[in-house]
Parts: sequence; C-alpha cells; structure tokens
Amino acid sequence: MSESLALLREHLLATPMPAIALTLAAFLAGNRLFLRLNRPSWCPAILIAAMLLAASLALLGIDYGDYRRGAGWLMLLLGPATVALGVPLFQQLPRIRDLWRPILISLPPAAMLAAFYSVALAWLLDASPEVLASLAPKSVTAPIAIGITEQLGGVIPLMMGGLLITGVMSTACVGALARYLSIRDPRVLGFVLGVNGHVIGTVRAFELGPTAGAFASLGMSLTGIFSALFLPLAWRLLGL
Repeated sequence: MSESLALLREHLLATPMPAIALTLAAFLAGNRLFLRLNRPSWCPAILIAAMLLAASLALLGIDYGDYRRGAGWLMLLLGPATVALGVPLFQQLPRIRDLWRPILISLPPAAMLAAFYSVALAWLLDASPEVLASLAPKSVTAPIAIGITEQLGGVIPLMMGGLLITGVMSTACVGALARYLSIRDPRVLGFVLGVNGHVIGTVRAFELGPTAGAFASLGMSLTGIFSALFLPLAWRLLGL
C-alpha cells in the first residue's frame, strides 16, 4: 500500500499541478488568517503562507527541489506582476516629479547600505562566498534578485529566505520607527518601505493608501535597477 502511495506521489509530482495547488492553497489560507488576525504588520500574509507551505511540504514528504520545479510556472508571473506596479506610478507621476532630487540623492546610499550590512555581518561570521552572494540582493524584488544571485554565484533558495525575512523585518521596523519619529507623510513611508522591504513592504504601503503604494513601487523599482548595476560591479572590484 505504501509503495502504491509512493508511486502515486511520484506520478503527481511529475506535473506542476500539485506544486501550484499547494502554493495557491497556502496563499489563500495565509490571507484568510492574516485578515482574522486584524492585519498585523509584524506577520504579513506572505509569511503565514510560507510557513503553511513549508509545513505542508514537510508533512507530505515532498522534496523542495521537486516542489520548486513544479512551482516554476508561478515564478514566470513575478515579472508581469512587478511590471503592473507601473500603473500606480503613472497615476502619481506629478508628485514624483516634484521630489525627483531627494529621491535620486537618497536612493544610492540606501540601496548600498541594504546590501552592505548583511554581507558585512555574514563576512564577520566567516560565511562562504556563496552565502555572501546569496544575501547581497536580499532587499531587491524577487525577479531581479534571482538574476543577481545567479550572476554572483549564490544560492537562490537561501536568497529567497533572506528576501522573506528582510521584507517582514523591514515592514515591522519601518512602522515602529515611523510612530517613534512621528513620520506620517505617505510619500516618505511608501518610499522607505519599497527600498527596504521590496514587494512585502510595497504591499504594506498599499494598505496605507495609493500614494504610499506608488512611492513604494518607485522605491522598489529603483532599488532593483540600481542593485542590478551596482552589485555585480562591486563583486568584481572586491574579488569575491
């Protein structure tokens, strides 16, 4: 009987449908739990969904490599989903034009610091070059971060874990600091969430309002472009 179940599981995993179904089920369940918990900023829906999915893979005995091959079809949708964020950007274009100088001045040091402190901490802990390369693009949106990680020689699953942790922690920390410093400008909050928290921060920004969401989209996009140019160059100069 157990051999028959094993054969059935192997047959199912030969198609992408089980991985896609598990992913969508975890996403819907995570969203539902997130709403039931009154939208806590410290525990976004994507984190709940990731934990549910990890638990499901462990309970069903599905290897991550098999799951990832099946879920690869969903990864194709990350690019169009990111491009779709250009719609709120266009809607807020007049406000963005008014602030183009402070945006261009603040973005490079923010993006460089986001990569530097994680790589510096990992280096101090004697991490391998592979781990360093996986952590460097942790503040960049996933479609761009995957390309950067492959170019630097990192591990994509490790990078995705860092991406998730970074988004969750950035969202919680930005909210706490905004309350402490009495920052209420949706443009500032949105931009900071986008630069530091990539998609997770952008989702949180849209919960604050369309203006915050548009500036988060801008910060996330510009951070991705800058990091895609800066990180490979810095890697070569440092000889990593």
